[in-house]
Amino acid sequence: ACVSVAAPVYSNTPGFLRNAGDIRTLKLKNYKTAEKINLVYWIEGSYISEAIKEISFFMRDWRQNKVITYDVANVDIIAATQGLLDVNEPMQLLSGYRTSKTNKMLSYSNSGVARNSYHIKGMAADLRSDSRSVAQISKAAEACKSGGVGSYSRSGFVHIDCGPVRTWKK
Repeated sequence: ACVSVAAPVYSNTPGFLRNAGDIRTLKLKNYKTAEKINLVYWIEGSYISEAIKEISFFMRDWRQNKVITYDVANVDIIAATQGLLDVNEPMQLLSGYRTSKTNKMLSYSNSGVARNSYHIKGMAADLRSDSRSVAQISKAAEACKSGGVGSYSRSGFVHIDCGPVRTWKK
């Protein structure tokens, strides 16, 4: 099932995602919980179901302790972005999946939280890096030519989602 969900992304994506290689890895650290993930999630054309389950748990809404199957298309965009950045340390996850309740709560304190956020669908992540700037991360993500990339320079993070291709800066 995972492969068929991602198939449209690869067929329409030049270079970085479609030809991302025989092995794909993801290396993240949750900024709030200090949990870490460093795993191979794709080998020779197939997603590893246990790895996708682990990623989905890692990307959960930790405030509500709710897990959904996280969209593998966004995992691919994040992994490709990491590859382009050529960093050894994990990127820091600020927010992955959010329940509607968490999203609403965050919108009260932050006007930048979208009401129909891709976070609610398990299709977005907010990330930062100790060794790369917001501009460098967003450039790498934009080079993937897949999904949305939002640069939040004042807050020090980049939003990456697997929705329509678009960019914005705040």
